[in-house]
Amino acid sequence: MADLGRFLEMLTAGNEVMNLVGPATIPDFWNRHAWDSAQLLRLAPNALTWADLGAGAGFPGLVLAILGKGRDGVHIHLVESMAKRCRFLADVVAELDLPATVHNERAENLSLTVDIVTARACAPLHRLLGYARPYLLAGAQGLFLKGQDVVADMSEAARYWEYEADVIPSLSDERGRIVRVRRLGRARKV
Repeated sequence: MADLGRFLEMLTAGNEVMNLVGPATIPDFWNRHAWDSAQLLRLAPNALTWADLGAGAGFPGLVLAILGKGRDGVHIHLVESMAKRCRFLADVVAELDLPATVHNERAENLSLTVDIVTARACAPLHRLLGYARPYLLAGAQGLFLKGQDVVADMSEAARYWEYEADVIPSLSDERGRIVRVRRLGRARKV
């Protein structure tokens, strides 16, 4: 809890100088950001390695790293293409001594083998599946935090990809959903 509290302090300070999260969401940090991220652990309790694509302010990746701290084999890869956000992520990782690596790179350009690939507020599902493709094809399962428009998002993705997924209600927001991608097939010609 202390590390999550310190993360909140660093997020609040970082948000003063760059747009990490909507300022109105910080007072609801514990539910909207921390709990929303942490709920993924119940869906993959044995997963040790994670890749958080478009890590941004560190949700869900930093929360997962904080909760996995001290557990043998846990490692979170925070993948972010914006250098200033990577500096923020690296500062939090160093300050809290987290089992995480920050990658200032585009997700689709990395070659990481992980148990779970995740993302939150990164991109529409059809684009996100393209970013996650190398991880999914290497055997990772996808756990993507999505909003209330998940049905339309998944329908659009089906125009571009053959994929197998199910939708799980969010525990932190009745409108939110988690899309669990178990298999990604061929890209479709659109």
